[in-house]
Amino acid sequence: MIKLERTLTYRLHLLHKLTDIESQRAYLAEARLSMSDARCLTAVGTFAPLSVNDLAQKANLNKGQASRAAQSLVDQGLIVKAASPTDGRGVVLTMTPKGKKAWQRAMQVVGQRNQDIFGVLSEAERAQLSNFFDKLIEKARAGG
Repeated sequence: MIKLERTLTYRLHLLHKLTDIESQRAYLAEARLSMSDARCLTAVGTFAPLSVNDLAQKANLNKGQASRAAQSLVDQGLIVKAASPTDGRGVVLTMTPKGKKAWQRAMQVVGQRNQDIFGVLSEAERAQLSNFFDKLIEKARAGG
């Protein structure tokens, strides 16, 4: 019988939880943003312009979480909401100049966290793991 603690999903979830604890601390300390705000800001800064639905997908949040985080970022003056030119009920999210500075700080945290987590692997191991993740993500998106 398979051991739960050796399954991919169990181990991914465990790694996610363990790394989120430090990431949350780093976002607050270094970027002065909550974890959900930082995730949304990095997504808007990387993929803008985005709808709230697009933001939810890119930030790996549900639509409600993305909507609340987007509003928080608007309230902080980091992003703006504008009417969507293609969807009469939708909005488009883009960054403000203040948001771009915050995005740069948040992306520095992302880069440092990535190095902290994957630095234990050699360059060849990181490339191999990256390829494995690409395959697994492709398979999961295809419904497998």
